[in-house]
Amino acid sequence: MKARDRVCDPPLADSYQELSYKSTRAALRQHDQDCEANAECELPMIDLRGLRRCNEEERHACVETIAKASSEWGFFQVLNHGISQELLEEMRREQIKLFELPFERKARSSLLNDSYRWGTPTATSLHQFSWSEAFHVPLAKISEKGSCYGEFSSLREAMEKLAEAMSELATTLAGALAESLGYSSRGFPESCNKSTCFLRLNHYPPCPFSAEIFGLMPHTDSDFLTILYQDQVGGLQLMKDSKWVAVKPNPEALIVNIGDLFQAWSNDVYKSVEHKVKINSKMDRYSIAYFLCPSYESTIGSCKKPSIYKDFTFGDYRKQVQEDVKITGQKIGLPRFLLHNISL
Repeated sequence: MKARDRVCDPPLADSYQELSYKSTRAALRQHDQDCEANAECELPMIDLRGLRRCNEEERHACVETIAKASSEWGFFQVLNHGISQELLEEMRREQIKLFELPFERKARSSLLNDSYRWGTPTATSLHQFSWSEAFHVPLAKISEKGSCYGEFSSLREAMEKLAEAMSELATTLAGALAESLGYSSRGFPESCNKSTCFLRLNHYPPCPFSAEIFGLMPHTDSDFLTILYQDQVGGLQLMKDSKWVAVKPNPEALIVNIGDLFQAWSNDVYKSVEHKVKINSKMDRYSIAYFLCPSYESTIGSCKKPSIYKDFTFGDYRKQVQEDVKITGQKIGLPRFLLHNISL
């Protein structure tokens, strides 16, 4: 496949070649090493039927299993999560049709409230470059008349159903994690609703240059938690015991990972783990992520004192992340808000 011989793909090749030209051979070799994973792993698997049991002992055991996985891995998989396979498959079909539109139309039209993005505009090296495109859609915008779905009215219907189902699941999981730390699961976290949470539709086109390229550069998520539905192509990798491990896809499970806000609120009991996506050289990869976020004015405190982190609002956190990316090319995240870290 020649660079960008599909009209649906964004001009990722142009950006890649420009960054490659600027990179030294040593930097390219280091980039390839950073992309490598040592082994494939199966994430902890949790059957969520336990949360719905009348037997309090069984329910408590399920809550503690979720908490243990969140503390030891920062990632886990869930079965019997309440989102039908039919809805997930419908959403994936609609997503593929959307990304098959010509690039110019995706980039220049007002599809899904101008939420389209591709590559990494701020990248100054291959370490900072992501070979992917996405629609990052606030839940509140899905049903808005101005979202310009055109012939994609069936996409709107599927997104509305999926957003509602994932919102319910995310609230249930967040409540269980709060409960494990001795807090009421009802209404936690506060200020998370349709106006603050997001759906992100991801597409990772095949790369004609090398499989050793980031589909999504290493990062942690700036939210409470993320729910991911992915296809069977694979490519998701996470940091475990200071090593990159590849996550084995499971067609029946959804993946859940802890975000920075939950790590801060839990005083580092739950872990927001660095993860990335490795590109496939021959196959398209698709995924859908739901991000549980509070309002920008919400203060992210701590579940216990003394706290490891300063109190900060979600708006403060987002602003600091954006400033760091602009200046350094990468996110620094929670270390910026440590109470006793004077080196940053």
